[in-house]
Amino acid sequence: MVKSKRPLISINPLNGETLKTFHEMTPDELDKAIGRADNAFVEWSKRSFSERATILKRAGQLFEERADELAKLMAQEMGKKVNDGLGELALCAEIFAYYAEEGEKILAPQHLSTREGEGTLVFQPLGVVYGIQPWNFPFYQPSRFTAANLIAGNVVLTKHASNVPQCAEAFEQLLFDAGVPKGVYTNLPITSAGAAPIIDDDRVKGISFTGSNAAGAKVAEQAGRNVKKTVMELGGVDPFIVLEDADMDLTVERFVEGKLGNCGQICLAAKRIILTEPIADEFLGRVTKLFEQLKPGDPLEDTTDYGPLCTEKAAEQLEEQVSESVKAGAHLLVGGKRNGAFVEPGILTDIPAGSPAAEEELFGPIACVWVVKDEKAAIEMANDSRFGLGGSVYTKDHERGQRVAEKLECGTAFVNHVASSYASMPMGGVKKSGYGRELGELGIKEFVNQKLIRHFN
Repeated sequence: MVKSKRPLISINPLNGETLKTFHEMTPDELDKAIGRADNAFVEWSKRSFSERATILKRAGQLFEERADELAKLMAQEMGKKVNDGLGELALCAEIFAYYAEEGEKILAPQHLSTREGEGTLVFQPLGVVYGIQPWNFPFYQPSRFTAANLIAGNVVLTKHASNVPQCAEAFEQLLFDAGVPKGVYTNLPITSAGAAPIIDDDRVKGISFTGSNAAGAKVAEQAGRNVKKTVMELGGVDPFIVLEDADMDLTVERFVEGKLGNCGQICLAAKRIILTEPIADEFLGRVTKLFEQLKPGDPLEDTTDYGPLCTEKAAEQLEEQVSESVKAGAHLLVGGKRNGAFVEPGILTDIPAGSPAAEEELFGPIACVWVVKDEKAAIEMANDSRFGLGGSVYTKDHERGQRVAEKLECGTAFVNHVASSYASMPMGGVKKSGYGRELGELGIKEFVNQKLIRHFN
């Protein structure tokens, strides 16, 4: 047996303490895990929806029962504030409950009556599907992929981010405790270098990836060579458009929520703040004052305003992006300084084209602000991006909000609320933010064979 060479190390970003070390699977162990999953599919796919739903319901209940301990684990392993973690776990519980309750109805055979005759559309599981998951939502990200596929009759392999191995292990154990058979769900403790061969394996039928554009492009290219279905949720620089008739109290509240939730480490976070001229000074004055009052601290403490980023390396990268943007001519109104893995919430204005703040995704608590003349200019600014994940617009006029939201080039648009995820509603992106959908009715149909059965008399 080939020995593993690279450990997966769980490190507390608050203080750099090593919490636990995991050994990477060997190639032989990985091959056997895929084989167990392939074999497990035969029995799992034959189970009734009712049987599978019972297990999913129990998993949802366990997320509720274990919320405190799992939130603490996230705080220690990737720096998420406990309250943010509890919110994530509540969403996990809802996702499992939703698919347990709605999966059979969504995937029920559909009778087709067309101008060319009668038919039936049936939805059949594909087999072994493979999810490559990021660290920023260690339980939500695998939940949205796993719950949909398990109720559909697929079996799931997961390569989780290397910096959250304890969360990955806890997720797998929760599913086993809920009654998911071994092989139906498998956590693969492997590094990125060890993940690629799984895509080439003929026993694996589909791949879902959430992460950076560069890594996603490589996964999609490899999957394409193997003619395998993929879903990609990649980067985002979501616009947060504030029109002159916005409710300022609500808008500022939503901004803080959308910028500082999970310390800004969210694909759907408010990243490009686009202000119309009449309200720009008031908005910037209010949020600058709020940011000046924020205090860092232990994410386990209720009094903490913001915790560390996921790793010190991530904080260093964000610091460099801010520094290079300032050198290029951007103005740092407040914050932006780094201390270890902590980065002060900050606001950049007067951002020049070509700078990191204008061209890249700043994954952290730094708001990039543009001031424009009017609604038309705001929409143009919002769409002037290679990304298209989410976006939001703030106005007291419902019809105006609907009109602007429809014009945004993104997969998820919100009016008077930051872009968010819901178990029953689909999410995903366009342009360089990816393709395919997760959650809701669309999410469950990504990795099933939508087979036509044609009827003749």
